[in-house]
Amino acid sequence: MDTPIRDVITIGAGPSALTAAIYTTREDIDTVLYEKSAIGGLAAITDMVDNYPGFPDGIEGMTLAGNLEKQAERFGAHIEYGDVTAIKADGKYKVVTVDGADVKAKAVLIATGSDYKKLGVPGEKEFYGRGVHYCATCDGAFYRDKTLVVVGGGNSALQEAIFLTRYTTHIDLLVRSTIKASDVLQHEIQKYVDEGKVTIHLNTTTDEIIDTNGRVSSVKITENGQPAEIITDGIFVFVGLMPNTGFLADSPIELDEVGLIRTDLKLRTSMEGVYASGDVRSGATMQIASAVGEGAAAALSIREYLDEFNRTEAAA
Repeated sequence: MDTPIRDVITIGAGPSALTAAIYTTREDIDTVLYEKSAIGGLAAITDMVDNYPGFPDGIEGMTLAGNLEKQAERFGAHIEYGDVTAIKADGKYKVVTVDGADVKAKAVLIATGSDYKKLGVPGEKEFYGRGVHYCATCDGAFYRDKTLVVVGGGNSALQEAIFLTRYTTHIDLLVRSTIKASDVLQHEIQKYVDEGKVTIHLNTTTDEIIDTNGRVSSVKITENGQPAEIITDGIFVFVGLMPNTGFLADSPIELDEVGLIRTDLKLRTSMEGVYASGDVRSGATMQIASAVGEGAAAALSIREYLDEFNRTEAAA
């Protein structure tokens, strides 16, 4: 049985991928998107997006992701769940392995985004979902009237800590060095510090997550060189992102030193007919608005590529 051939395979279904699909499918370019986790990516599990243009009062991340999904599907995009594990060339086509089966395409867009970094400390992996979390929107409501630890000092950590104050009685914010979040967020969280609802621990490392009866009960830390232990009901970790590019390990696609995909100005990768956009791309700003813009730009580049591909094929 011949492997089906699509015009475009998009790996991922976050804002960048969905935007690209809106552009390609509006021009009757056959497009399928493969997503292994949540449609909408990290945007879908973000509580409130305040800096996306066109929404003066902000918009819930899940709502934004849902709207993008509906718009792409309205123009004919096919969104399927599947885990992509490899991409390779087969003559003029690209072959993408999805859940062990091969699918061919004329062009591929990689828009897999990034995932949450882990602390790598004892207890983190063992108690994931039993007191260790990476999404305040998903799991914050389980900690109503309880105490929490939040780890991180960037924008995401402060945003999520502020969100969690609606549930918890107190948050200990553990910051490895100094807070690097925007001034707006620093001023915002200072209000909760002044109220006694948040305590900020600078120059603090998280050393071990301790459990009692199979659930998180405390966190061992080192603060200013001194060991200590914080009693808590749970820990939320926001220490940055890592690119979802592990499936490219055996491909010829060039990555930078942290694993992001290198592209040119037309978002072409080092593999002909393969493009990248959004948070997985080297040089990306890690913002939803720019990821959406890159998705549109990638779609236009892919259209040019397909026009030439089809002309060459017709002349052969």
